[in-house]
Amino acid sequence: MKTITRIGAVCAALVLGLGLTACEDDSSQSKETKAKQKSYDQLVANQPAGRMEYSPTREAINQWVKTWGKRGKLSYVYIQNAKGEYGYFVMKGLPVPRCKMLTPTEKVDSSTNGKAVVALPGMDGVYSSGSTCDAYYGFDATTGAYMEFTVGTNQSFFLFDKPMTMPEYASATQLGPTSVDDVGDVGAKD
Repeated sequence: MKTITRIGAVCAALVLGLGLTACEDDSSQSKETKAKQKSYDQLVANQPAGRMEYSPTREAINQWVKTWGKRGKLSYVYIQNAKGEYGYFVMKGLPVPRCKMLTPTEKVDSSTNGKAVVALPGMDGVYSSGSTCDAYYGFDATTGAYMEFTVGTNQSFFLFDKPMTMPEYASATQLGPTSVDDVGDVGAKD
């Protein structure tokens, strides 16, 4: 009985091995994928990634959290137009891209036919393409007025946590209800 079981196990292993071999992909894409993986494996073996004792990236992220993770923190948004002219807003907190949401924008819908990603409506009950990431909004530092601006196509913005004194910023035109003089050193104290 043991011999028959062993023969059966050997036969099963052979069938399984031959079956797996027959299922291998011999396409040109498969061959190139394997070649890339072999090359990558060889490069990693010859040049393994170094280990850092300290991460300047983590330090910068932690400093960002320390800077902006406070309620009431003011931001100074300087906008440069195509002519090189500057204007500014003083805002409560950071400007937010309009494509950011507090609710999920999609869900995975599963059925017997597979999975599909389904769009969900936004907070206002309507659907969005999510293409408003170049539009930013925020609220004025003293009046709370809603403000929105766009970037790209000859307009960019520069964000600071304190008023800037360099000549191009110091002569910037006030664009919102609050001026740098209205808030004084409020945003500069930390």
